[in-house]
Amino acid sequence: MTPEHGLRTRLLGIDTHAETVVFLRKDCSLCRSEGFTSHNRILLSAGDRHAIATLYQVESEFLGCDEAGLSDATGRALGVKEGDVITARHAPPVESLGLVRSRIYGHALDEQAFGRIIPDIVAGRYSAIEVTSFITACAAKPLTGDEVRFLTRAMVDAGNRLRWDQPVIADKHSVGGLPGNRTTPIVVAICAALGLVMPKTSSRAITSPAGTADTMETLAPVALDELALRAVIKQEGGCIAWGGAMRLSPADDILIRIEHALDIDSEGQMIASILSKKIAAGATHLVIDMPVGPTAKVRSIEAAASLTAGLAVVADAFGIHIKVMQGDGSQPIGRGIGPALEARDVLAVLKGQPDAPQDLRARALALASGLLELCGKADPGQGTTLASVTLDDGRAWSKFQHICAAQGGMRIPPQARHTKILAAGHGGVLEALDNRRIARLAKLAGAPYAKAAGVELHVRLGDRVSTGTPLCTLHAEAEGELAYALSYAEANPDMFGIT
Repeated sequence: MTPEHGLRTRLLGIDTHAETVVFLRKDCSLCRSEGFTSHNRILLSAGDRHAIATLYQVESEFLGCDEAGLSDATGRALGVKEGDVITARHAPPVESLGLVRSRIYGHALDEQAFGRIIPDIVAGRYSAIEVTSFITACAAKPLTGDEVRFLTRAMVDAGNRLRWDQPVIADKHSVGGLPGNRTTPIVVAICAALGLVMPKTSSRAITSPAGTADTMETLAPVALDELALRAVIKQEGGCIAWGGAMRLSPADDILIRIEHALDIDSEGQMIASILSKKIAAGATHLVIDMPVGPTAKVRSIEAAASLTAGLAVVADAFGIHIKVMQGDGSQPIGRGIGPALEARDVLAVLKGQPDAPQDLRARALALASGLLELCGKADPGQGTTLASVTLDDGRAWSKFQHICAAQGGMRIPPQARHTKILAAGHGGVLEALDNRRIARLAKLAGAPYAKAAGVELHVRLGDRVSTGTPLCTLHAEAEGELAYALSYAEANPDMFGIT
C-alpha cells in the first residue's frame, strides 16, 4: 500500500452516468482489513473532497493492490487526476433511510422527513437500490397533498434557486411522452419578442430521443452558468438553456432516471418534478403543455383532470399562476424526432417556410397564446392573434437569432451520413401511431447522443397510403445504429397502424 494506507487512482474511462463507482482488488489489504465486499458503499476522500461510491471487486491483476479504479463520475466528484492518492473507509450510516422504511410501511412523511431524504439523495449517499426504494415507497401508496408540497419544497431547497427583480417571469413546460413537440424555442421567441421575461431552463433527454436542451444545442450553446444566463436575459429577455448547469432541483434528474427504469410515473412525484424545476428557476407564471393519448405519458382525460388539479393546488401553495393546456397526444408533433431533426422543424416554423410542419406551428401558437394571456400581455381570447402576427411578421425569428447570438452564436444543425426510408407494406388508412415505439426507433438510430440521428415522419393519422408509400426516414450517423433501428422496425411493423 502507499503511505498512510492511501490508494493510487486509476481513471478507467468507465461511464456509469451519474452513479459513483470504485473498483478495488479483492485481495488488497484494505479490503481484507475493512471487510469490504462488492456492493458496499464506501467513503472516498481526496483532500477536502469526498464521494460515496459503490464498490466492485476484481480478482485479476487488472488493478494493483494499491490502486483504486474510478469511474468517470467518481473521478469528477473527487476532482482527481491519474495517480493521485485517495483514502477509503466505510461510509457512515444514512439515517434518513429509516424514514424511507417508515413510508414503505404506510406512514406519511412530514416536511422534516423529506428535508432529510432529498439532500441525502442529492449528495450521493443513497445507492441506486435505495433511491428505488424511496420512489417505490412514494408510488405504492400515493403521496398525500401535503406530502407532494413537502417533496416539492425539499427538491427546490436541495439545489440553487434563481431570483429575479421583475414581477412577472414567464415559463413553459411539457409533461412529455410525445415525440417531437419541440415548441419551446418557438414559444420563447414569440414571448420574448413581445417583452415577456422568459429565462427558460430545459432538460437533456434521459430516456427520450431528445430533450429541449439537446435540440437547442444544435442551434446554439446551452451550458450557461447563472452569470451568463442573466446576461442573456438582460440583453434579450429570453433564453433556452440547460438547467443542469445551474443545479436547479438536482434531485429531479436522479429520481427520473430510476422512475423510467421502473416504468413508474406516479402523479405526486410528477407534480413535484415539474414544479420544483419551475420554482427553482424563479417562474411566477407557468403554462403546462399536457398531451393526452393512449401512448403518451398522460393516457386518459380522467388522468389529465387529476394531474391538472394536483398541479394547480401545489402551484398555488408556492404562489405560481398556472394554466394547464391539454392537447392531442395521439401522434408525434412535427416531422422530426431527434435533436437536429427537431431543430430543423423549429427553424422552418420560425422562418415561415411553406413546408413547415403546421401541427408544430399550431401547438406553439396555442401555448404562446396561453402564456401571453396568463401574463397579461394579451386580453383573454386575443393571445392567438398576437402570437400569430408576431410569428408571421418575422419578429419571433429575429428575436430567436438574437437569443442564439447572445448564448454564444448560432449553429447549423448537423445532417446524418446514413438514411433509410421505411415504406408501407400494404395499402390502407393510417389509423394509429405508437409514440413509445417510434421514440424507441429514434433512439436505436442513435438519438439523442448522435445529434443528427432520429426519425423523420412522412405521414399523419388519417392519411391514405399505398404499398411502398414512405412512412418515415431513419437518420443515423453510423451504419451499426442504422442496422439496429432497421431490425427493430422489421420486428415492430404495427407501430404504424394501417388498416
